[in-house]
Amino acid sequence: MARILLLHSMYGLRPAVHQAADRFRTAGHEVHVPDLYDGRVVDTPEEGTAIKEEIGRDELLKRAVTAAAPLSADGLVYAGFSLGAAIAQNLAVGDERSRGLLLMHGTSDMADDVSAEDLPVQLHVADPDTYEPADWLNAWYIRMRRARAEVEVFRYPGVGHLFTDPDLPDYNEQAAERAWAIALDFVADLPMGR
Repeated sequence: MARILLLHSMYGLRPAVHQAADRFRTAGHEVHVPDLYDGRVVDTPEEGTAIKEEIGRDELLKRAVTAAAPLSADGLVYAGFSLGAAIAQNLAVGDERSRGLLLMHGTSDMADDVSAEDLPVQLHVADPDTYEPADWLNAWYIRMRRARAEVEVFRYPGVGHLFTDPDLPDYNEQAAERAWAIALDFVADLPMGR
């Protein structure tokens, strides 16, 4: 069993996040889904960007750290959707007890001197993805490998950015079910600690 911190996208804590958490709970994992937006949920990228900018990157990261702190003593699996994936990445590479990092639809920049030695990382991303262009993903992959993370990338041709959210136009059932099957196996196979 893994303890998972699952972070929402810039749309807020939508039903799809709770559905994802339930998938992991059904598989026997403990899942925590903090609300970084204080209850606000939006329907468009523009509204999501406005809330993200209003709260600010540093405050969002602080809220995520506050949610993770009481749970992380035995090693957390950090996971997230798009914006939440970027935040999860920052938390995971900064936590030496992190058991794994599951990125759905998003990544984050990282400093050249970051170490993520032996950190299992799995990314699921649309191909192409306007939020995660190919050049960016190639550079991200190189940095992750340079940090000594164990990285797997799964690309899904012809789907929208948040293709796992059934309530958004990006949704693609076939790609979503494939991604969840792979992600559930990834979490199930994670080592007890690094």
